[in-house]
Amino acid sequence: MKYRLFALLMLAAGLANAEEAKEEWNETSLSNESIEKIQKAQFNYKKCVVDTMQKPDFAKLESRNATDAIIKLCEPTLAEMRQVYVDAQVPGVIADRHLKTMRIKVTRNLLQELMYAEAAKKSGMPQ
Repeated sequence: MKYRLFALLMLAAGLANAEEAKEEWNETSLSNESIEKIQKAQFNYKKCVVDTMQKPDFAKLESRNATDAIIKLCEPTLAEMRQVYVDAQVPGVIADRHLKTMRIKVTRNLLQELMYAEAAKKSGMPQ
């Protein structure tokens, strides 16, 4: 009895994995044109963050508050990047996962830069 139940559970798990495999996306299905558009969108997002970071208004804020404000201001650029993924027929789950990963990395780097600048300013170093 236990073995039959175990076998049924394994069969159900196998069917679930088969269904997931059907929805799996192969990254090589992107055209070179789509890859270039995605790379350009990534560049535009990072450029937005850097350009916004250099505005003097954010130098007055504490680093965490400035990071939050900058990331929120560049959020529309990230939405444009999502549209590039949608246009390239990338599944939403994959696109959202990549955008989230990118947002986290950019946020960490931005916060680190702002913290260094804040520490340098407090120590009296010229900027």
